[in-house]
Amino acid sequence: MMNEIIVKYSRHLRRMLLALGVIGLTLLGSCNSLGKDVKVVQQDPVDMVYPLLDTENSRWFFFSSACRPFGMVNLSPDTQVGGAWGSGYRYKTDTVKGFSHIHAWQLSGLSVMPITLSKGKENTVFKDFYSKFSHETEKVTPGYHYLELERYQTNVELTSTKRVGFHHYSFPNQQQAGILFNLNGKLGPCDIVDGNLIKTGRKELTGELVNAPTIRRPKPTKVFFKVELDADVESVIRDDETGNYLVYLSNNSQDVLMKIGISYTSVENADVNIKSELAHWNFDQVVTESKEEWNGLLSRIKVEGNTEKAQRRFYTDLWHALQGRRTISDVNGAYPDNTGDTFRVGQLPLNDEGKPAFNHYNSDAFWGAQWTINTLWGLVYPEVMDDFTHSLMQYYKDGGIVPRGPSGGNYTYVMSGASSTPFIVSAIQKGIVKVKLEEIYQALKLTHMSGGIMEKAGYEHHTSIGGGFKYYLDKGYVPYPIPEGKFGFHQDGASLTMEYAYQDWTLAQLAKKLGYEEDYHYFLNRSNNYKNTFDKESGWMRPREVNGQWHGELDPYLYETGFNESNGAQSTWFVPHDITGLAELMGGNAKAVEKLNQQFETAEKIGFTSGDSHDRELHPEYRRVPINYGNQPSIQTAQIFNQLNRPDLSQFWTRKVVKSVFSGLSPATGFNGDEDQGLMGSLSVLLKMGLFQMNGGTEENPEYQIGSPIFDKVTIQLNPDYYSGKTFVIEANNNSLNHPYLKSIKINNQPVDGFSITHKDLVQGGTLVLELTDEVSQ
Repeated sequence: MMNEIIVKYSRHLRRMLLALGVIGLTLLGSCNSLGKDVKVVQQDPVDMVYPLLDTENSRWFFFSSACRPFGMVNLSPDTQVGGAWGSGYRYKTDTVKGFSHIHAWQLSGLSVMPITLSKGKENTVFKDFYSKFSHETEKVTPGYHYLELERYQTNVELTSTKRVGFHHYSFPNQQQAGILFNLNGKLGPCDIVDGNLIKTGRKELTGELVNAPTIRRPKPTKVFFKVELDADVESVIRDDETGNYLVYLSNNSQDVLMKIGISYTSVENADVNIKSELAHWNFDQVVTESKEEWNGLLSRIKVEGNTEKAQRRFYTDLWHALQGRRTISDVNGAYPDNTGDTFRVGQLPLNDEGKPAFNHYNSDAFWGAQWTINTLWGLVYPEVMDDFTHSLMQYYKDGGIVPRGPSGGNYTYVMSGASSTPFIVSAIQKGIVKVKLEEIYQALKLTHMSGGIMEKAGYEHHTSIGGGFKYYLDKGYVPYPIPEGKFGFHQDGASLTMEYAYQDWTLAQLAKKLGYEEDYHYFLNRSNNYKNTFDKESGWMRPREVNGQWHGELDPYLYETGFNESNGAQSTWFVPHDITGLAELMGGNAKAVEKLNQQFETAEKIGFTSGDSHDRELHPEYRRVPINYGNQPSIQTAQIFNQLNRPDLSQFWTRKVVKSVFSGLSPATGFNGDEDQGLMGSLSVLLKMGLFQMNGGTEENPEYQIGSPIFDKVTIQLNPDYYSGKTFVIEANNNSLNHPYLKSIKINNQPVDGFSITHKDLVQGGTLVLELTDEVSQ
C-alpha cells in the first residue's frame, strides 16, 4: 500500500513540475529551446540532445522519443500515418493521430489513442478521434515524450524499456475515459490487418496484428502484444467497419498507467518481456533509467570547446547513430525466422548465464555504412558491431544468405550489392569479431558468387537477373540498361559495377587474412572492374550498354541514368579501395585534384546537397549537384583529397561541409536529404571529430585519416572488453573557424608522419595533439 501511495504521489508531483516547466529544465532537459551560439556550460550529453531535429522532413523510422537504444519498442506520437516518407512525427502537423509502438524499417504497428467519450459519440469515435496539441507544452528528450491532447484535456506521458511501452494518461475529472486501439488500417509504410484484441483479465488485454507484405518486405510479419493497466477495464467494443477496438475504463479512471509489451513470436513472450523488463509500476524510475542508459552511451564521447549549439548538434547526431535499427528478438532469445518457405520461431544461442549471446535485428541496408557506422560503431561501440555481425550470420544460418537489410526476420534485398561484407570484414579486421572466421568467410564468399545476394537488384525477391551479375563476371561490368528488362529497383549498371568492385576488394582482404591466396587474387582482380566504367576521353564514369558502347549522350549531372541515387559526377569518385588507380585514369593526382576541387566549388553554391524532396520539386537543378552530402553515394569525397596528397583541401572542404550541411539545429533542417537509420548522423560525428576511414576500415590494421575537428578536445572512452586502452584523446590547439589546416600532428608526444593513424595505435589509448592554423602547410 505504501509503494502505491508513493507512486501516486510522484505522478501528481510530476504533473505539477511539468505545469511549471521544471522537469523540462532538470530531469528531462530543455529540448525545445535551441542553443545560442555561445560557449557551453557543461551538461550531461543526454540533456544536450535535440530530438526534434529535422522533424519537418521525417520519414517513418526517422523520429524517436520514448525508446531505448535499438529498442524493439519505438514509442512516439504520429501526426501523419500514411506512407514510409512524410509520415510518423511531422513537426508542422499539429494533430495527433495515435501513439504507435513500432517505427522500424518496413514495420509499424500497435497504435493507441487515449480519449474521453461524450454521450452519443461512441459510434463515431473510430473515425473521428484526432486531437490537436501544442509544441509550447510538449516535452521531448531521449526516452521520454510529454504532450497534451487538447480535444480530450488529457495529458500523455510516454517512456519505455527495450521491449515494453509505458504510458501515463491524466484524464479530466468526471469524464468517461477510454483507449482506442487502432489495430487495422494504414500505418506508416504498412497496411495493418487481422488485428484483434481480447480482454483476458480485470486489468489485462492481449492481441495481435499483421504487417501485410509490402513491395520491399514480401512476407507478412505478425506482432503479438500484452497490455496491463492499473485501472479496471469495463468493456471492449469492436467496430465492425474499421475492425478497431475501444476499451472503456472504470468510471473513476483519472490517472492511468498502461504497459504494452510486444513480441514478434507470441503473446506468451510478450508477457515474458513485460515480466523481465517492467515488473513494477514506477513510471519515473523508467524515465530515469532510460535517461541513464542513453547517457551511458552518449558519454563515451566527450567534446569540449566550440559553442553550445555545436555541442548539442553533435550529441543529437550521435543519438541518431544509435537509432533506427531495431531489436526483434525477445528477452529469452526467441526470434521470428521468416527466411524459409514457412514461418518459424527461432532461438538464439545462450551464453553461460543462460541469456541470449546476442540480439537479433531489423535493419535498413548497410549501403553507405563503410563511411559511417563501420567507423563509429567499430571505434566507440564495438559491442554493437559485434552484435550486428552475429545477427547477420544468424540470417545466413537460417536462410542461406547474408542479408543487406532484413525486416521482420525476412530478406528485403534493399538497395544493391553485398553491403554487409565491408561491415563484417571491418569488424574482423579491428579484432571485434574473433570467432568462427572460416564460417563467416565462406558465407561472405557465397554472397559474392552466383546464387548470393550480390546478384539481386533492389527488392528483387523472386529472380536474380536485375543485378546484372553474370555480365559483371563475363564482361567486367554491369550494362545499362540490362537486356533482360526490369527486375526490381536500382539496376543502374555503372553504380552496380563500382559497388561490386569495392565490395570484392573488401572480401579479398579477408581472404588474404585467412590465407586463401587464390581467392585473394581472384577477388582482387575483380575489384579492378571499376575501370571498365571509366571514359578516359571525358574523364567521367559512364554507363555502358551490353555491346560495350557508352550509353547515351555524355551528361555527368543527369540523375539516376546508370547511377543509383546519384549522377555520374558524384559517383565517379566511388572507388574507396583504389583512389590512386582512379587518379591514374584521370591523368595523375594533379588533374584529379583540380577536377574534384571544381566540383566542390560548384556544389558549395547550393549547399553541397540535393536537398529534401521539397527542394528538389521546387528546384530541379538540385538533382544536378556534383557533390551531395545529403545521401550516401558521395559522402566520402572531401576525404579523397587526403589520398591525392592534398590533405589541406580535405581539411578545408570538410569544414565547409560541416558548417553548411551538419550545423543546423531546428525542426526545419538537419540532414538535408536522407538520414538512413543513423548513417548521416554517424558521418556528421566523424567529420566533427576529425576521423575517417576511406575504405571502411577493411584492410589489415585499418587506417584512420586525420581531419580537422571542430572541437578543442574530444575524449573517446574505449570499451575495455575489446580494447586495451582506456581513452583516446584528440586535442586541437589553436582551433577556430578560421583555422581549418593541420600544421603538425603528434601522438603521445611522437610526431606522426603523414595524416593517418592505425587502429592498433588508436585503441591502445593515448593523446593525439593537432596544431591548427589558418595557413596551408608546405
